[in-house]
Amino acid sequence: MFPWVYGFKWSAGHLIFLSVFFSVLGTVSGSVVTAAFRSAKDLRQRTADAMRWEMEFEELPRKARSCRHEITGEVRHRTCDHEFDCRTCSVHPTFLAQAAATSRPEDPAAGTFGLAMPTDRLYHRGHAWVKPEGDGTCTIGLDDFGARLVGTPDAVELPLPGTHLNANGTGWHFVRGGERLRILSPVDGEVLKQGSMDQGWLLRVRADDSEPATRHLLRGGEVRPWIMHELERLEFSLGSSGVGATLADGGEMVSDLRAAYPGVAWESFCSPFFLEG
Repeated sequence: MFPWVYGFKWSAGHLIFLSVFFSVLGTVSGSVVTAAFRSAKDLRQRTADAMRWEMEFEELPRKARSCRHEITGEVRHRTCDHEFDCRTCSVHPTFLAQAAATSRPEDPAAGTFGLAMPTDRLYHRGHAWVKPEGDGTCTIGLDDFGARLVGTPDAVELPLPGTHLNANGTGWHFVRGGERLRILSPVDGEVLKQGSMDQGWLLRVRADDSEPATRHLLRGGEVRPWIMHELERLEFSLGSSGVGATLADGGEMVSDLRAAYPGVAWESFCSPFFLEG
């Protein structure tokens, strides 16, 4: 059947067979090389994201690195040493068990200081929210606190469908007045679809596992004390900048920080709230 076999004679059937054989071989080889290239690229990207996040986390001020259980009052002082990835923290399950044993019903009238923080969502410390959809996918957006820091951007740079996101790696960017803000991805997964600010969500993502890994995200009764903590940080930061208070009349956060305080260096001021060192 092959040319190197003794007694071989060419025929139309041989030509057809060899054409099909080498076409299939070329397709399989190309697929293997492409898969290997993509895997290597993905591995490099994950490693780069992890290294960058580790360095930036260490550069954050101590107040920004408070453990979620300090913010909720479960412990007096505790600085997170797991880069906000509670999935790797051996103590976190103990706190959860203690909280479950002593939990009290939430007061729906307590509110979140005039900010819209729906309870059907989970919140990343970098102000992205996640809404699991129950089919292995989740919707991602920017929470109301973050949206008021960002204001009205000139552009939103979203990753293309097919892009793989790493938790605490780059999620997307906002551009305004020539300055650029990076928002961290709250989960691991592949981008399926892009949204927009007007739609109220920015990305639809398929989780790496059957369900999104969300142990590191804030939820329920943690959200209100965390937002209070962030508002205190914001007041302190603006006071240190010499521009005064940031709350509008009635005690609510202004709707567009950049517009309200044009003298503030937008990117450098906002970056710590989005966990950029």
